[in-house]
Amino acid sequence: MSPTTRRTTGASRTAGAVGTIGVPRTGAAGIRRTIGAAGAAVLGGAAVLAGAAHAVPALTSVAPLRRVLLPDLAGIGDPRHVALTFDDGPDPASTPAFLAALDTAGVRATFFLLGRMLHRAPALGRELAAAGHEIALHGWGHRCLLARGPAGTYDDLARGRDLIADVTGRPPRWWRPPYGVLTTPALTAARRLGLTPVLWTAWGRDWTARATPASVLATVRKDLVGGGTVLLHDSDCTSAPGAWRATLGALPALIDGIRDRGLAIGPLAEHGTGGVFVNSLPAGSGSRYQATPPLGGSA
Repeated sequence: MSPTTRRTTGASRTAGAVGTIGVPRTGAAGIRRTIGAAGAAVLGGAAVLAGAAHAVPALTSVAPLRRVLLPDLAGIGDPRHVALTFDDGPDPASTPAFLAALDTAGVRATFFLLGRMLHRAPALGRELAAAGHEIALHGWGHRCLLARGPAGTYDDLARGRDLIADVTGRPPRWWRPPYGVLTTPALTAARRLGLTPVLWTAWGRDWTARATPASVLATVRKDLVGGGTVLLHDSDCTSAPGAWRATLGALPALIDGIRDRGLAIGPLAEHGTGGVFVNSLPAGSGSRYQATPPLGGSA
């Protein structure tokens, strides 16, 4: 852990917000109207009335709730763009195949790396960054944050963040918690470390032994919309052995299908609103990022 990380102090949280994520200021009745009876049954009025901080795990782990109540956290961006993200690498057994497939398709993505995997394969992490992919943090290990206390949570994030900075020369901007479960200590740690939490709007359920290219593609397409964020896995380190092959097999058709709908596809760095995308390829001296014309504009 760097001295800078050790010295960083957290900013205070304002009412109606948890960490860096704003929570709508509304009562239980208002939330029930917004998310419907099913959503209210999952969340529970007691959790809402008890305060937003205590509801964070419920809000973030249930996809319909986070899409409605926390769109930034869900990864909802420019409606003309789809963010492509991968978790659990870098894995020497599988990540190079994804690098090759993305290169063939001319697509860059955001890779949420596990610190323990990057520690074993730093050269592969550098290769991802050199290819223009955006490097983000998935934590050091893949343990649910509900099982960690504040100190353990902070150390997990800080250790992973610092390793990414050391290996790639750039600290990560984004962080995705394992299993999509956030806690108040995790949001506090992320704020102190300059990490922005982001989850997903569509996934492929590509970690199971039953996953096939067809099932991964169909599952993603079910929830795929412009402005959404797709979660896939480039490693089976926390999945069924060999499950990544189903993801790899689905990737070309997924990319083609997104483009056929007239949507751009790329990393979270290109997913912002306001009609200006950001190119994650190195731009020479100065900033690593380079502004590019809006979708449909001239070069």
